[in-house]
Amino acid sequence: MEISEKLLCLFSTEVSAEEDRYVIEVPRQEIETGDVDPGEVYRVALISRNEESADGETTATQPQSAPSEPQPPVDVGETRYVEIEDIGKQGDGIARVERGYVIIVPGAEVGERVKIEVSEVKSNFAVGEIIEETF
Repeated sequence: MEISEKLLCLFSTEVSAEEDRYVIEVPRQEIETGDVDPGEVYRVALISRNEESADGETTATQPQSAPSEPQPPVDVGETRYVEIEDIGKQGDGIARVERGYVIIVPGAEVGERVKIEVSEVKSNFAVGEIIEETF
C-alpha cells in the first residue's frame, strides 16, 4: 500500500453511530500537536482490518496495540537537512519536521540550514548535532 506524502496523521479508531450519521474521533494529541485543526475539512482514508491470506481466505487482523502517541518521525543516526526556525530557552536552535516534531540543534542560529545527525530521540523531541553547515 502506498502512503501519500500529504499524510498528516495516522491512528486507529472505532466508527460510532449517532442518530442518522456515523462518527470517527480524532485523538486529542493530533489536535494538540497542530497536525489537525478543529473546524477544517480533511480527506479521510479508511483502511480495512481484513487481509487476504495466501490461500485466498479473508481473515481479520488482530488489532495492534496502537501507541498512545504518534511515533517520532526520526531515528538515532539519521541525517537530515533542516532549517532553524527558532531559538529555545537554552539558546539552542529549533527545527520542525513532520507533524511539527521538534529537533533541537545546539549551536545553530535562526535562518540557518544545516545538515544534522540525530543523536537522541524522545517521544516529543529529538536532538541533532550539526555535521555540515549550508548557506
